[in-house]
Amino acid sequence: MELLRLGPIGHEIPAVRHEGVCFELRPLFDDIDPNFFAADGIGRVRSALEAGELKPLDGAEEMRIGAPLTRPSAIVCVGMNYAAHAREAGAEPPERPVIFFKMPSTIAGPTDPIELPPYATKADWEVELGVVIGSRAFRVASVEEGLNHVAGYVLGNDLSERRLQIEESGGQWSKGKNLPGFTPLGPWIRPTAEVDPGNLRLRSWVNGEARQDSSTSDRIFSVGEIIFQLSQAMAFEPGDVILTGTPQGVALSGQYPYLADGDVVELELEGLGRHRQVVTVTE
Repeated sequence: MELLRLGPIGHEIPAVRHEGVCFELRPLFDDIDPNFFAADGIGRVRSALEAGELKPLDGAEEMRIGAPLTRPSAIVCVGMNYAAHAREAGAEPPERPVIFFKMPSTIAGPTDPIELPPYATKADWEVELGVVIGSRAFRVASVEEGLNHVAGYVLGNDLSERRLQIEESGGQWSKGKNLPGFTPLGPWIRPTAEVDPGNLRLRSWVNGEARQDSSTSDRIFSVGEIIFQLSQAMAFEPGDVILTGTPQGVALSGQYPYLADGDVVELELEGLGRHRQVVTVTE
């Protein structure tokens, strides 16, 4: 089962693809948003599919694929969660999760253009496994309990502007992470029961040339560990997104150039689809 939002920006239709057929969800929910997850949206969609209550969405295959969720209260990101990526960034692997935040306005669809202002001269790509929270998580008691709060998983691109992140950061990273459209998500959310987050291949390319190729098994902190540790200091709400870190192979390493006008960025995460984004520098 794949949860999607299809249609023009700002007018996406919530949908589910099941056994190759795309069904509209508007008889059940207005959108795939925090209210959807708080109301056990995935369980209700599954029941409606089993009962044959949903109608196919006409023209779904021709529609733009938007981000598969909207209006999370928070996007929490884990930095340097792959040891090799920490080393290429010139840091030691962290003993506890390193975090930063992204604004909901950074969310974009998996094929929307990456629009850069002319001063974004060090834009970088990061393929990541995203976690979608299904129920409020605060001070969870264990790593295992942390996983119980996950609704599903999604492919994300944690785009970064390294000059703003590092050279003009003021000691924090979020400044270089929050340009509009800097968190492409999608093409779909797959429910947690259908995904093993501990062993997924994730890859990226720029202009057809391989950049990243790793597995989520190489992460330092697992999904359950991230939720367990961070929930001691913050409350996650339904519909929130956690990006769990990127492996080695980004421009920050010095091995590759930063993104430029016309570049094509592609990402893939096993079982969670593919992105294709064209870089456009705007005045």
